[in-house]
This record gives sequence, C-alpha cells and structure tokens, in this order.
Amino acid sequence: MSAQLNEPQREAIRHLDGPCLVLAGAGSGKTRVITHKIAHLVERCGISPANIAAITFTNKAAKEMQERVAHLMGGRAPAGLTVCTFHALGVRIVRQEAAHCGLKPQFSILDAADTVQIVADIARDADKGIAKQMQWQISSWKNAMIPPEEAVKLADNELSAAAASAYAEYERTLRAYQAVDFDDLIALPVRLFEDHAEVRERWQNRLRYLLIDEYQDTNRAQYRLMRLLAGVRGAFTAVGDDDQAIYAWRGADVENLRLLQQDYPRLRVIKLEQNYRSSRRILTAANTLIAHNEKLFDKRLWSEHGAGEQIAVTACRDPEHEAESVAMKLAAHRFEHRTRYADYAILYRGNHQARLVEQQLRNHKIPYVISGGQSFFDKAEIRDLIAWLRLLVNGDDDLAFIRAITTPRRGVGAATLEALGRYAGARHASLFAAAFEEGAAEHLNARQLELVQQFARFIGDMQFRAPREPAARLLEELLTATGYERWLFEHHDPREAESKWSNVRDFVGWLGRKGEEDGKNLVELTQTIALISMLDKEDPDFDGVQLATLHASKGLEFGHVFLVGVEEGLLPHQSSIDEDKIEEERRLMYVGITRAQRSLTITWCERRKAGRDTRACEPSRFIEEMGEDVRITDRKSRNAPVSKEEGRARLAGLMAMFEAKGS
Repeated sequence: MSAQLNEPQREAIRHLDGPCLVLAGAGSGKTRVITHKIAHLVERCGISPANIAAITFTNKAAKEMQERVAHLMGGRAPAGLTVCTFHALGVRIVRQEAAHCGLKPQFSILDAADTVQIVADIARDADKGIAKQMQWQISSWKNAMIPPEEAVKLADNELSAAAASAYAEYERTLRAYQAVDFDDLIALPVRLFEDHAEVRERWQNRLRYLLIDEYQDTNRAQYRLMRLLAGVRGAFTAVGDDDQAIYAWRGADVENLRLLQQDYPRLRVIKLEQNYRSSRRILTAANTLIAHNEKLFDKRLWSEHGAGEQIAVTACRDPEHEAESVAMKLAAHRFEHRTRYADYAILYRGNHQARLVEQQLRNHKIPYVISGGQSFFDKAEIRDLIAWLRLLVNGDDDLAFIRAITTPRRGVGAATLEALGRYAGARHASLFAAAFEEGAAEHLNARQLELVQQFARFIGDMQFRAPREPAARLLEELLTATGYERWLFEHHDPREAESKWSNVRDFVGWLGRKGEEDGKNLVELTQTIALISMLDKEDPDFDGVQLATLHASKGLEFGHVFLVGVEEGLLPHQSSIDEDKIEEERRLMYVGITRAQRSLTITWCERRKAGRDTRACEPSRFIEEMGEDVRITDRKSRNAPVSKEEGRARLAGLMAMFEAKGS
C-alpha cells in the first residue's frame, strides 16, 4: 500500500496523535491520503468503520471516495463507514434527534426555490430578484450563526433591513411547515450539540475519527459543527488548500484555517507539494501567479513530469471569433495528437459565456457535455413530482400541498385554497390537517370540501403505504393516479410534453432503482432528494468536451484546457475589482490553470458587447502575473504571412498525418 505514497502522504496517514491539517496543493493526491487513512484506521488501528466519518462537499466526491475505499479494501466499502456531505450528515443528526430540534422525523427539506417563495410571500414582494437577494442575506446570517434579533442590529442598507425584518417570520414559517432549509442542516445540529451535552457526547462516541475534505470551503457554522463533533480529543484530519479557496461568496471562510491553529495548539501541519497532474511549465505559471496573494501557509508545487508544452495566450477579435478559434484549435489538436474529445475542457468565469462556445462546437460537430448549468431538479416537471413526494412524507408542508393539489389541477382553484388557508391560519394548523376539521365546512362549500378531502384522503393512503412498500411500485401508482402524463400533453405542445414526460420517466426510474440499491423506502429517499444537486445521469464513457465554469471545474483534471474570456472585468470580475477582492479571483484563475495536465491555452477578446455598445477590453492582469514563460500571440502577428520553408514544412507534416491515418 505505502509503496505508491510519498513521504508527506505517509506521514499524514500515520499521524493519529491529535489534530492534523494536510495542506494539499492541486493534484497532490489528497483523496489518496483520505482513502488510505480510512484503510489504515480500520486495518492497522482496529477502529470500527462505524466510528469513522469522511465529510465531503459534493455527492460526487463522496461517491468517488466510497469507490476508492472499496477498491483499497478488497472490493467492498466496510459496513457502517460514513462517507457523505456536511448536509447529509446534518440530515442524519436532525432526523435521529428530531424531538430535541422541535421537529418530527418526517420533516421536509426545502430547496432554494421554495425558500425564495416563502421570503417573497412574507415581504409581500412579487419581485423574485429582490426576494432572492433577501433569502441570500438570511442564508449568510444563518451560516454565520447570527439569530434574527442580532441581524436587525447588523442590517446596514435597505435590502438587509428588509431581510432582517423578514428573518424571524421566515424561521416561524419553516417550523410551521415542519421544514428546514439547507442552512438549518448545519445550524440545528450545532445548537443541539451546544445545548445538550448528553446528545453531543453520544455523537462524539459514535463518530470517533473525522476526515474533512476541501476544508478551505467550510463556513463558520460547519467549522463549529466539526469542533463539537471532534471534542477535546481533536481526533480529525482536515485536508485543504488555501490557494483553492474560491467560495467566499457562498459563505466559505478561509479564516477557518487560521482558527484551526488558534483553537488546536497541538495541530500538526503537513504539506503535500508534489503534483502528480501537470507539466512543470503549467505549475511554474500557477506558482508565479498565486505568489501575488498574501499567504497563510507557504507552499510551492513541483512535479517530476517533463517541462511540457508552452502555455499559449491568444488575443481574439470578439467572443464570436474566440468561440470559433477555440473550436478549430481543439479539432486540429485532437486530429494531430489522436486524443479523445473527453481529454479537453473549455472553462469560463460565467455561465453566460457558454452559449457561443456551444454554438461553435455544434457547428464543428464536436460532442460536448456541460456542467454548472441548470440542475435536473430545477425542471418544473421534476419539482411537480417532488411536491407530491414531500407531501407524502410531511403533511404539514403547505408549499408542497399547494403545488400538488394544483398540478395537475383537480378542480381546486385559488378561491378554495384561499378559504382553506384562512381557516388553517386561524386554527394554527396545516392545510392538510385543516381539510379534515369539522369547522372547514363553514368556510368551503360542499363541492370544494369534497374535492379537497378526496385529494387529502389519497395522500393519507399513500402516506400509510410509503414506509411499507417498494418505492418503485408507489411511484408508478402515483403517476397513474394523478394522470400527470395526460395533463402534460394537454398543456404543452407535443415535443415539449414528450421531453418533459421523458424526464419524469428518467427520474422515477432512477428513484426506484436507488430505493432498491440502497434499501430505502419512499420516505427516506424523499428526504435525501433535496441534497442531490444532479441526477447521476452522466455517462462516464461519453466522449465529449467538458464545458464548465471555473467554480464547477474544481476537483477535475483534463489533458488539455482552454481558458476563455481572460480579461479585466471578466476574470478578475468587475465587482471584485470595485470591492478590492482580487485575491479570490486570482485563486479562481489558479484553479483554472491547475486543471490542465499537458497543455493550456488562454484566450481573451479585444472587444466585447456591453448592452448596445461595444467596449474595448484589456487582457487580464493575471496573464502577466503568470510569469515570462508564456507564448503570447496577438492577432496581427498571427495573421502575418509565413515563409516558404515554414509553409512547406507545415504541408509536409499534414500530408504525413493523412498518410498515417489512411494506413
């Protein structure tokens, strides 16, 4: 096992005497350290897998880690081992300690769209954009563990004042629905452990060793949860890289690295600086760039790979020209080097940059896959179905009740819901419970009441069966009983309805299979749906170019990377220039550079549209900060005529390639 590990990796795996921080540079084998350490704890130290938790930031990382642990330990992951995201661990804690949290075990987990809807209703603001910003502000306070009464004092502008006044009502609404948002999945366990010593000790004894991946991405609430679980023993290994901290806008706090040294004086810091991914030239450029940031820890990546191709920087006329140039270069490079499309990635700062690139790839018949775009779970038809499932799990979930009873519409209109809502509000009951109360007959006419009760009885029957019967069977019955397919074809043109129905079939099939594989019923599956950001639909064998935002590319690697739109105002982003927050943008550029294994091409545009006008653009300061070993081509020199000798040599090279391909 240890033959394939370098000395710092071995040291990180063996260190068990107190807390450990592994500073793992890009491509330095951090997952290898975590998986080998799990195997070491179980096989050499005799720690039960049930007492170990590895905490990741994405489901994809958790899945990959589980597979690698299984591979290391004889083909099967050890029973009882916890490998999951912070939020999935939070669900487990809240579900098991629901009574202490003032919840029933069948609580609902609301996603971003639901929480924005609640804020919009409370603020009586129809503008979804403003409600979204208010919800974002409430979320930031919750991540920083700031309660509503404190938020009122902190509000320093019109928007945050509006958010602060909605915050307490927002929390009351969630509890009335017996629901939690994503932030609660961390905040509730933190408060629970702080207020109940016996619960805290029970979980500390259950999870005796913690491994935290991507530690630099933790927010303050996650840090507090980790500390409470680790206890005074500090039996944990945190693995992170301060140079890849790119989520401050999402509440991540790179200060947590500094806090670790402060809170754990015995902290052992181990640096992984050998990179197994990139050529020396790519690493030199990355090191030179990131040296412009103030450093918490000094580290310099190095590699035993060769020097590699020179990094190419190309100026393009405008975004259309840039997209075309990248598509052509990529096609030529693939032809010349006999590579797969999957060896290439095109990375950009913002999702809006993808459209032109996609267009050109289609024009050149280049297959591609895009990540960081709309989640499968954001599609209306999937959200319709999830509303039904949420209501099966939790009758108090009024948001789910309203969506399910009106989609497909079953004769229940806004007037009926309003009358039922008024009565339920006066009784402090959910819509579902209010439908069966005697007093409801005074507020709804006989026909309205019959329709509402018919719907509620169907839900009640499904609620009884959900924990007892296979998920796949119930899902099929649900689709048949609701007539959802017919409703789709009545309300959309045939092509759109076909596409939506196909998504529903995909979702139901996947959920049914997941139920069988994981041994979970519909109640357990529904509580985890909200935590999955993307259906496991990606085909690992699909040969396509990967398109991704820089944020979505973290953790991935590709043979050849095109980094587009590297201009002032785009990367670094204008808002970070205005707010003097260049360091995080520099780390984003660093992440982009270090995705590349063998070649890196950087492009920028001389002109870009801004509304109706066209503005001149400057190359990003980061290009110059990468150092001198970069080949910069402006458009003029690239269009200059080549000598006869060079022309002949190029032609001979192309002819040789055609002959080789033909043989």
